[in-house]
Amino acid sequence: MKIGTDGVLLGSWIPLTDNETSILDVGTGTGVIALMLAQRSNAEIVDAIEIDPDAYEQAVENFENSPWGDRLFCYHASFQEFFNEIEESYDVIVSNPPFFTEDFKSDNPQRSVARFEDALPFEHLLYGVSRLLSKQGRFAMILPYTEEESILNLAATYTLFPEKITRVRGAAATPIKRSMIVFGRSEKTFEEEELTIEISRHQYTPEYVALTKAFYLKM
Repeated sequence: MKIGTDGVLLGSWIPLTDNETSILDVGTGTGVIALMLAQRSNAEIVDAIEIDPDAYEQAVENFENSPWGDRLFCYHASFQEFFNEIEESYDVIVSNPPFFTEDFKSDNPQRSVARFEDALPFEHLLYGVSRLLSKQGRFAMILPYTEEESILNLAATYTLFPEKITRVRGAAATPIKRSMIVFGRSEKTFEEEELTIEISRHQYTPEYVALTKAFYLKM
């Protein structure tokens, strides 16, 4: 599967401190976000979950071939199976979840599993996060801007509250397309900001370059 802008954005943007010891990437695909967080942090444990067998094998290979292979581990399981069996907690949980609608379903069933919300309903995602997140932990996700309000309301039912929201535009003249949200367990005033990716086609804004340049060979 190709590396998407959403994954690069989320992996670059998640606020990290020097205190995280464990990270979990839910639905890692080929492992890009987990690898980015291993690069950005000193966490001793960077776990990932992937249900698709081909993507899982690619993630394992990518982890083994990276400089952080001793800290990365991928589980071949659904998130539902994982959170019902694992007793450990994580300081950071991240997910670039599937969120396409029925109208856009692919004829390729593997692609559908990776891309569609019915493979991991938001209710299951947030419930699992609420079980696995440490007391001071944070959960970060990216989703369509149109889903932001409903996710905030749903997350509150699992006592997960926003700490930071960054809304993303492709270009200055285009509508907001994505919301990146960091949740914590305490309800408080949260930070809000906007990020624009491009000035023109393949001409990136200074803000986007500053955020992501550590992960591109040419930026």
